Amino acid sequence: MRIKDITNYIERLAPLPYQESYDNAGLIVGSPDENVTGILVTLDSTEDVVEEAIQRGCNLIVAHHPIVFKGIKRLNGKNYIERTVIKAIKNDIAIYATHTNLDNVVDGVSFKIAQKLGLLRVKILAPKTDLLMKLVVFTPVEHTGELLDALYAAGAGEIGNYSQCSFRVEGKGTFKPGAAADPVIGQSGGPMEEVEENRVEVIFPAYLKNQILAAMRKGHVYEEIAYYLTQLDNRHQEVGSGAVGYLPAPMAPTDFLAYLKQNMQVSVIRHTGLLNKPISKVALCGGAGSFLLGDAIGAGADIFITADYKYHEFFDAENRIIIADIGHYESEQFTKELLKDYICKKFTNFAVHLSETPTNPVQYYY
Repeated sequence: MRIKDITNYIERLAPLPYQESYDNAGLIVGSPDENVTGILVTLDSTEDVVEEAIQRGCNLIVAHHPIVFKGIKRLNGKNYIERTVIKAIKNDIAIYATHTNLDNVVDGVSFKIAQKLGLLRVKILAPKTDLLMKLVVFTPVEHTGELLDALYAAGAGEIGNYSQCSFRVEGKGTFKPGAAADPVIGQSGGPMEEVEENRVEVIFPAYLKNQILAAMRKGHVYEEIAYYLTQLDNRHQEVGSGAVGYLPAPMAPTDFLAYLKQNMQVSVIRHTGLLNKPISKVALCGGAGSFLLGDAIGAGADIFITADYKYHEFFDAENRIIIADIGHYESEQFTKELLKDYICKKFTNFAVHLSETPTNPVQYYY
């Protein structure tokens, strides 16, 4: 089993094109062609985590946070980032990170929090736009199935919980083969031909464009293919920030905070004033999510759970919602479980370990 077999599988859940522009998800250290001896899953890559990987016989670390965010001009060990990278390279340890791309998908980081809280009917809180494209292509009626099979195999036609989604309408196409043409129907230099054709439409993630077009060409019978692409403004209901869902039954605010503290295994919760109404609808975002407050309010959530709130940002609640800051590490700590479970579903006979090295840089004094 090679490193790229593992990382390619992870990227089916969290495609790299879905990471934010500032991010650095992907294989940061190591060769994708190296054989894997074991996997250590962690939230953060540190020198101690690399040492743990060495002791456990793991040559691949799968982390949530990238060890490198910005460009490195020198590797002389002047900070923990450089020391971690140097130690990994010296010991042939690969480091892979799946960060905001894992934040931005259904069943990603925020959905893991929702699972821990037992939320129902969970959806993306702020779906992203401009991530989808539509292909329209014309094909002889009798070859429609062959073309669609090729497009579906390449990733087209998947909408939410549905696959092989397409639209077609039958019409008549015309063409006149030139002298140098090699037509499937008619003869080179022959007269104009009329053909019963289907106009086929499929939607697909924009990052798959080249893959979809290659599949179209492979599955089509025409020498010259008539098609066009359209960028869509549609919201992608399975890609975006945060999550929102419902409790099985409404809870009093104080009861819910106790429930949140227990289920998320946090030491302290910073929150705004409690409102005089039960909590039923819950919005949340793993990590720093203050930018989603407007979406949480717009969704009608009673409470918004996230981390890294600044003092003045708490005022933005304005008695319309409760803000609950549970801490950055605390909100994402179960991401390790998420990644391990996902990897183990595919690679059942492979050693995958949860890191036991504490990496939370924030400590609390009571």
